[in-house]
This record gives sequence, structure tokens and C-alpha cells, in this order.
Amino acid sequence: MASTILTKSLLGHRLIHSSFSLSHKTPQIFTSLFPGRTFQKRADPIHTSYKPSQWVRCVVGTRANFSTQSLSLNEPVVSVDWLHANLREPDMKVLDASWYMPDEQRNPIQEYQVAHIPGALFFDVDGIADQATNLPHMLPSEEAFAAAVSALGVENKDGLVVYDGKGIFSAARVWWMFRVFGHEKVWVLDGGLPRWRASGYDVESSASGDAILKASAASEAIEKVYQGQTVGPITYQTKFQPHLVWTLEQVKSNIEDRTHQHIDARSKARFDGAAPEPRKGIKSGHVPGSKCIPFAQVIDRLYSVLKLMIIF
Repeated sequence: MASTILTKSLLGHRLIHSSFSLSHKTPQIFTSLFPGRTFQKRADPIHTSYKPSQWVRCVVGTRANFSTQSLSLNEPVVSVDWLHANLREPDMKVLDASWYMPDEQRNPIQEYQVAHIPGALFFDVDGIADQATNLPHMLPSEEAFAAAVSALGVENKDGLVVYDGKGIFSAARVWWMFRVFGHEKVWVLDGGLPRWRASGYDVESSASGDAILKASAASEAIEKVYQGQTVGPITYQTKFQPHLVWTLEQVKSNIEDRTHQHIDARSKARFDGAAPEPRKGIKSGHVPGSKCIPFAQVIDRLYSVLKLMIIF
């Protein structure tokens, strides 16, 4: 899906904008990942200890019990341990944003009904999208997003944790959507549903129920907006952040102007045009002047760095 957005949104301000380098100089890697935080080097030069931030403590498994009000808005990820400890907080909502490529032949809503994090709502990436185009899951209008999210039961005061069935994939897209429309208290669940289950935490199933009705209501609400019909009540207020979105025209202009670097976060084979696109009718290759940074490899390397922090 919109893989450039996944990397730029979720990891961009930690990796790209901080000039992240995959060198063997571990302290430099740590510094670029966590700017302004302290390291202590031991006498043995191959051992480095790190005073972890609140986010890192969550990643390595410390169970913290505090409100979303105390979570840093600059850290986009929370751990399964943190979510488990805070799952029943009144200001917390969990969204299952699972989505899969067409060639995977997986149905996210069916998988949600089989197993999801207790209390999670289902966020339909294809349904909560621009209905005025034949392109898949394009960003909806402010009015449409507000109508859908209101029907889903999300409020401006809520802290949101978004996850998906692959680990970190489509959840990052929904994280970005909420940020685009001005919702700052939103985080991605590190490792998603696979890590939640691997940690031994319970899942629940719902063949029907309130969550399914809300997901259906959200899709109906957004369709009504695009059909010009009355929708209500709209209780969620958006605040569009234009700096988080680029239009096609901006991308085209930047090919010539090159004021920004385009990043393609798909696989290298798709970037090179060696592997076919998963959707019919889509040309192979990439935007001229772009560079390939496959998001899956970036995440794998990031986890490797975090494991080094734990071992050392």
C-alpha cells in the first residue's frame, strides 16, 4: 500500500530526518535514534549501556501503568506490555487497522472477527477512504473522515493505539491519517497482533456485536458524505495538517525542482521493476529521482539495534 507514507510517517523523524546511519559505530546509531539522551561507556569498549527512555522501557518489556496523557507525542510506538497494562483506561481506544495486499488473499474483517485485541474497534482502511476516485484507500476529505470516525465511536479526547495483523504495516498508515487530521494522541503497537499473541495475552472474537456495527456505520457515513446526504451526529472535530500530505502535483514538481528527496519504501524488486506490481494495470518501476529504502528492512534493522541495546 502507500509504503512511502509508512516509512516517512512512522520512522521518518527518527531515521531519515536524523540522518540515520547503519554503521557499526553503535553509540552513533543510538544517538541518531534517540537524540539528546545519555550513554555510558564501560571500560570494555564492546559493551555499551544506555539509559533508556520511556519508550525503550516499554519495548524491552517493562510494564508501566500510566495514562496516555503522560506518553510522549514524539514517540510513535508503544509496546504490547504497556497496552496490556493500560487496556482498560477510560481514555484509551484500540483500533485494528489490518489490511493486506491483494495477492495475499486475506480478509481483514474476517480475521478481526476470529481474533482481535479485547475491546478493539475495526478501522476499515479501504472503507474510510476517498470515494470519489477509483484509486484504493486514498485520503478522504475532512468531512468524510470526521463522519466515519464519529460513527466508529472515536472522540478527540481519546488516546489511540493502532495495530495490524502483520506486525507493523497498515497500522502506520492509519496512525498517519489521524495525525493528518490533527489527532496527536495516537501510537502504533510495536509488533502488532502477532507480538500481542506471542506475549501470551488474550484475544477475543466477535462474529457480530457492537464493534462490527460501528465499522459498518463508519463505512455508511463516509459514503453518505460523498453522495451529498445528511450525516449525523458528527462529534469528531478535524484539524487538517497540510504539511503532512503531498499532492500528485507537488511530487511532479519536485521531480524537476529536487528540493526534497523522494523515498520509495517498497521492496527493491518492485522499485527496480523486476517484480510485478500486485495490482493489475500498474506500471512497474519508480518515480524518477527517488531512492529505495524498503520499510521492512528498515524495521528489521531497527529491531536489531534495539536487541543490541538489551544484550549490551
